[in-house]
Amino acid sequence: MKYNNIIEAKFLKRPNRFIAHCSIDGTEVIAHVKNTGRCAELLISGATVYLEHAPSPTRKTDYSLIAVKKGELLINMDSQIPNAAAYEAILDGTISFGGEAFSFTRREFKYGASRFDIYLETVSGRKILVEVKGVTLERDGVATFPDAPTARGTKHIYELAEALKDGYECVILFVVQFNPVKYFEPNKLMDPKLAKTLKEASNAGVKVVAFNCRVKPDEMAIQEQVEVRL
Repeated sequence: MKYNNIIEAKFLKRPNRFIAHCSIDGTEVIAHVKNTGRCAELLISGATVYLEHAPSPTRKTDYSLIAVKKGELLINMDSQIPNAAAYEAILDGTISFGGEAFSFTRREFKYGASRFDIYLETVSGRKILVEVKGVTLERDGVATFPDAPTARGTKHIYELAEALKDGYECVILFVVQFNPVKYFEPNKLMDPKLAKTLKEASNAGVKVVAFNCRVKPDEMAIQEQVEVRL
């Protein structure tokens, strides 16, 4: 997935979840933050960030905050891109489900009371539900999720486990929005309920997988599978 018109800036402050004040060559600008998570370990005053310049009469700001440097690590923090990147990687074969071709694919698939990110049907008739979660939290080279308690995330895991009973193959795909990464694990200290539910769902047959990404200031693409430790 590519971005256009990327500009390097310095992060100044984040007065609320939706906007950040940044400096471009000494000029302060306001950018839309495309991630409503806490991101407290990323958005630190003085951090190098990358903004997409996309002025429009329908936008309140001319900029969107796309990525941030954490030491030598470049982390994409756009919460909208993991779903699109996952779908692209499934279609081009980077993410494979047994090597089978698909007879039908759809994004934003409604099932029961929820809407899952990707639905796939293979030529042999397998029905696959995929829920995608973006991961931006890094600790000593380990990717972990979430960075704040998420009742919605736990609800999705429960519902995927239930969908197994209706004959669906169910997958939770964690898209790690940086590289390198040693492995992925749930953030048990931040959200012990989600971690417990994820392990129970895995034991019931829900596939839990993680992939890292090639990240550049103007690009993010899924690269390769990484180890999951539940």
